[in-house]
Amino acid sequence: ANYTITKVVGKLTVTPITTKIVITADSNDKVYDGTALTDSGFTYTSGILLTGDVLSAVVEGTITNVGTADNVVTSYKVMRGLTDVTGNYTFDPSVKGELEVTKRPVTLTSATDSKVYDGTALTNGTVTVTGSGWATGEGAAYTVTGSQLDVGFSDNTFSYLLNAGTLAAHYTIT
Repeated sequence: ANYTITKVVGKLTVTPITTKIVITADSNDKVYDGTALTDSGFTYTSGILLTGDVLSAVVEGTITNVGTADNVVTSYKVMRGLTDVTGNYTFDPSVKGELEVTKRPVTLTSATDSKVYDGTALTNGTVTVTGSGWATGEGAAYTVTGSQLDVGFSDNTFSYLLNAGTLAAHYTIT
């Protein structure tokens, strides 16, 4: 009765951690093999997340043919157990990675052969594929035209025709 009491409710404010987190999508490369290259990995600025908080990110990108493609962070969140605490952190824009498929090196070598003169032409239709070889299910047909009848030597010449579905752009052919 001796007091006039006025109740003023204060406000408690929690603001996000202002040190910015940057998520960087992984980069990766491989030699062409006919299968897709993907990499869902990422890194992020360390030392900012509180103990027990876990950052997860979805990284998307794919490339099969020779060339490059972006690998990008499409979403992310920070969880503490089953609770989404992403709003407690500050994020800068994510950094994209790069996926690269390089040409597959293939060396085609016609056979070297010899014999004692017998009046018939020496031929050998073998072509050996070395280097990284053809990707699974791909290859070429060979036409060997080298021939030596008399004493001496000549090149065992040949040509090749890539099989259907085998693209020259995927290979460095020697």
